[in-house]
Amino acid sequence: MCQMSLIAFLLAALLKKVMCMDIPENQPAHAQRNRRHLRRVVGISLVGLLCLGFLVLLGSQLLTPASNQAASVSPLIGHPAPDFTLATLNASAGPGSASSLHLASLKGRPIMLNFWASWCDPCKHEAPLLRANWPILQSQGILLLGIDFQDTHSDGLAFLRTYGISYPNVVDSTGSTAINYGVSAVPETFFLNRQGIIVSKVIGEVTEQSLLSNVHLLTQAQALR
Repeated sequence: MCQMSLIAFLLAALLKKVMCMDIPENQPAHAQRNRRHLRRVVGISLVGLLCLGFLVLLGSQLLTPASNQAASVSPLIGHPAPDFTLATLNASAGPGSASSLHLASLKGRPIMLNFWASWCDPCKHEAPLLRANWPILQSQGILLLGIDFQDTHSDGLAFLRTYGISYPNVVDSTGSTAINYGVSAVPETFFLNRQGIIVSKVIGEVTEQSLLSNVHLLTQAQALR
């Protein structure tokens, strides 16, 4: 952003200089017209370059992957996680099964809630990382719970099989739980301490770095209790 501001300043200064250039009055009329025309062309070109630069900057900001963003600030951070009771996603429990999981029943252990969907490409990218770190999280007493967002039961199960996911998952078929958590797009991941308080949130694909830093927050919170 600072580089863009500097470029804009330099272009604006150059434009001002070009537009304020004096045209000698002792030159023939056609020469004066040519210089005025050239001045206009140069001025328009500089304005175009300035606009193009801002468009490129805007595009780079809009297209920055969510996974490269820092842990997001959310109004839910520091507050109790919205409770839910959702049907479990596993091969033995079909879509109409009564098997379900109640978040409040898990209070007393730190939890990592990962909202995902089988049709989500960033979710596919982070799945191997989550699968590989599940045993490590377990050894630290942290529960990783996936929440399948607005997906079919069969597609959700196929996703778990494809990526060899063994940690527990539930289904948010209506999207109401995601709404309660302020999820704007999957994947999004929330980190809850033992008291069920949301301590951090990551928007987009979880990376090795963001996972380690947020798990560290959880383990720090445990050590302080």
